[in-house]
Amino acid sequence: MADHLELELNRDLVLLGTRDWPLDRQPVHWPRMQLGAVAELLTGFPFKSEEYTVDHEAPRLLRGDNVAQGTLRWSGAKRWAPSATAVDSEYWLREGDVVVAMDRPWIAAGLKYARVGRSDVPALLVQRVARLRGTKRLNTRFLYYVIGSRDFIQYVTSVQTGTAVPHISARQIKDFTFCLPPLSEQGAIAYVLGTLDDKIELNRRMNEMLEATARALFKSWFVDFEPVRAKTAGRNMGLPHHVAVLFPGQFNDEGLPMGWRLSEIGREVRVVGGATPSTKEPAFWDGGEHHWATPKDLSGLQSPVLLDTDRKLTDAGVNKISSGLLPVGTVLMSSRAPIGYLAIAGVPTAVNQGFIAMICEGLLPNVFVLFWCEQQLDYIKGISGGSTFAEISKRAFRPAPVVIPSAEVLLAYSSVVGPIFDRLVANAREAISLAKTRDLLLPKLISGELRVPDAERIAGAVI
Repeated sequence: MADHLELELNRDLVLLGTRDWPLDRQPVHWPRMQLGAVAELLTGFPFKSEEYTVDHEAPRLLRGDNVAQGTLRWSGAKRWAPSATAVDSEYWLREGDVVVAMDRPWIAAGLKYARVGRSDVPALLVQRVARLRGTKRLNTRFLYYVIGSRDFIQYVTSVQTGTAVPHISARQIKDFTFCLPPLSEQGAIAYVLGTLDDKIELNRRMNEMLEATARALFKSWFVDFEPVRAKTAGRNMGLPHHVAVLFPGQFNDEGLPMGWRLSEIGREVRVVGGATPSTKEPAFWDGGEHHWATPKDLSGLQSPVLLDTDRKLTDAGVNKISSGLLPVGTVLMSSRAPIGYLAIAGVPTAVNQGFIAMICEGLLPNVFVLFWCEQQLDYIKGISGGSTFAEISKRAFRPAPVVIPSAEVLLAYSSVVGPIFDRLVANAREAISLAKTRDLLLPKLISGELRVPDAERIAGAVI
């Protein structure tokens, strides 16, 4: 067992560039415990919809829809009017709590679980979401990694019930068994894995700021025409002189900056779609190395760049798609189920039929087209068709209107936003590397197969 483990670890260490590090510690065997014996579990309060409020200062309600893979998403969160009904204090979440969605516990990215952060509270726990806390025998952050482990994910897969709405019960969660290290070891394991997760979270927040900066610049220049309005009014444009002089000082009769023109997106970029090679033909899939994207691959992205896909195609599979392998830099937009997931391809990627792909070979750079799509989503959804679900066809999409600035202004925009997006991509790549390292270390650490000092060296090599 030990020899097999060392061979497996050394193989993995080759991938991390640390194969010369000796693994001289033997695996340990910690006792297995039921989760319910060492963790506190609470399911949420049955709030009624009539108790919701539109008051944005009111406490948020943590429902299953707000739990994503490893993180909480508060977009569209419901809020509760504190005067509506009495709620026991135990339903208020605390920083560090671990939460698991009990209904539809899966999304494309994986199990719906998360750790409550400082910015997530105050918030209240809603029914069909489980909250777990550690006890005197279980470190709460170590508990978070137990829930995120491959063993727990496989366990949930095996015990969940229901077809229309898959679900798990509190009893099933409590019955899960795992290896329980001593508290000191739990803390050390959580620290090593937490260091990786903290860097991933730092990259995510940095990318949020970078994306927001690029989005704000696009809106200012190409939606609100703020530099042109300022120049027309004789106000300070807040731009370097070499950039300010590129903007016109007046509008034409159509309300566009002088010298800019109105066009159709299909005239400015090459719009293509995709396809799904037969899934019954192994020659298209087995051993495939080419990325093949579906809208699900975009649904879990935390930054607007696609660097990996769940499935891969062989050369024969790619040849079955008329658009082939799309080049790096292609703007991808899901065209159905739902419309509007957006990303720029960071790797050569083939796509299925659920996309409109925009290859930016002309004047418009992809960082312009990405934010143009985002700004035009309401319009795009408005011209969509479909009886079962909304879908936008390439034919309907191509005539969508787009304002084309001067080449000089577009070049200035690219010179500012291009490096921002390059930094965003680098952060996203690093986050993937960190996550792969964490996912490699996690099962081996919590099972006792790998000891903390070795894991610290591995983690230190990638941070």
